[in-house]
Amino acid sequence: MHDICLKYKSGSRRIITPYHVSRIFVEDQHKLLYCEVPKAGCSNWKRVLMVLSGLASSTKDIQHNTVHYGNYLKRLDSFDRKGIFNRLNTYKKMIFVREPFERLVSAFRDKFEHANNYYHPVFGKAIISKYRRNATREALRTGSGVQFKEFIQYLLDVHRPVGMDIHWDHISKLCSPCLIDYDFIGKFESMEEDANFLLHLIGAPQNLTFPRFKDRHSNEERTTSKITQQYFAQLSPLERQRTYDFYYMDYQMFNYSKPFEDLY
Repeated sequence: MHDICLKYKSGSRRIITPYHVSRIFVEDQHKLLYCEVPKAGCSNWKRVLMVLSGLASSTKDIQHNTVHYGNYLKRLDSFDRKGIFNRLNTYKKMIFVREPFERLVSAFRDKFEHANNYYHPVFGKAIISKYRRNATREALRTGSGVQFKEFIQYLLDVHRPVGMDIHWDHISKLCSPCLIDYDFIGKFESMEEDANFLLHLIGAPQNLTFPRFKDRHSNEERTTSKITQQYFAQLSPLERQRTYDFYYMDYQMFNYSKPFEDLY
């Protein structure tokens, strides 16, 4: 990660602003900072943080909506400048990452293949309207049924009809790893092992382990590399290449290998 930052980012250290730390959650008791990467185990990590800070006794008792909309956890940007830098300098800073194509497919399945009263009207309508020829009036009205190929067209469009979203934005943008010196980088692919090692490292209670459950669409198979390949098979080689180029920094920074043989 440091090598990639040196190679691609300008040498001058930019100032860390509250914006750069707005995705970082604070757990003061165990002196832990966690940068949230959506679709890389963030719901379960927030459950763990809630237990660590005494807000809940078990990760099993915490509902999905409580995790994301309950505002129980503090974000780093809610502190004053002194509070921010004091924590950045003295707390353990961690981030969990995921293979970029897999994370993208996971986000697509979650937001567009299930009823959703935000992503369909806001993103779906705009995507169908711009990229689907002869769209039905019903599709234009609801924004439901976005195809993966249409979603990729939107993603790669420099004139996107609607902005980016944290669920598919670059990890290198969300967590500013070239500005913030993370102590621990875990991977979704080895989540349990990495997470439990970290919990041991910070002196978490011994009975607290990382939860294994999938809390949304739990009857549906998790997005795997095999499922990811099936979605990307719907794209042309050029679209696959351009998507890889789009996430190139994440691939390089977190040491993920190319997902397809024909990518250069």
